[in-house]
Amino acid sequence: MKSVTNLVKSFIRDEEGATATEYAVMLALIIVISLAAISALGTKVSDIFVDVEAAMPD
Repeated sequence: MKSVTNLVKSFIRDEEGATATEYAVMLALIIVISLAAISALGTKVSDIFVDVEAAMPD
């Protein structure tokens, strides 16, 4: 029984799981920010191409 108690205590003290969680949250934030930036940039680039097409002579 004592070894189970020691195992549980060492599991609770272990901070490796917290580090993995922090990396997962950071990765999720990076993905969200990247998608927002790509979406905004894509709209602007599309508008530029529409303007160039409209300015071209037939």
